[in-house]
Amino acid sequence: MKGRILTLNWTMTDDTPNSDDDLGIALETRPKTKRPPLYKVMILNDDFTPMEFVIMILERFFKMTHQESFDLMITVHKKGLAVVGVFSHEIAETKVSQVMEIARQHGHPLQCTLEKE
Repeated sequence: MKGRILTLNWTMTDDTPNSDDDLGIALETRPKTKRPPLYKVMILNDDFTPMEFVIMILERFFKMTHQESFDLMITVHKKGLAVVGVFSHEIAETKVSQVMEIARQHGHPLQCTLEKE
């Protein structure tokens, strides 16, 4: 029964009057639901986007504290990229779009991408 959940339902049968001893077992199976895949959102380093702007992005769109944002910005700067969050596909796409849009509005070449976890 791989991928299925077995549910036992205990029921009382009432075939005869005053029959309290008869128990029946009804077996039901229902499909096991699969969790949707998750996606990593990553910010990539570049030589032009100000560090303060990256910190602002992390605080605004990823709800990080100032210290968390600073530490992650340093990771991006030193390692070239960092995972800034893991989300469902729709949320990850939205966050990438928001980051890319605000970066473009401010004239920064900041890159944000996603990949399946």
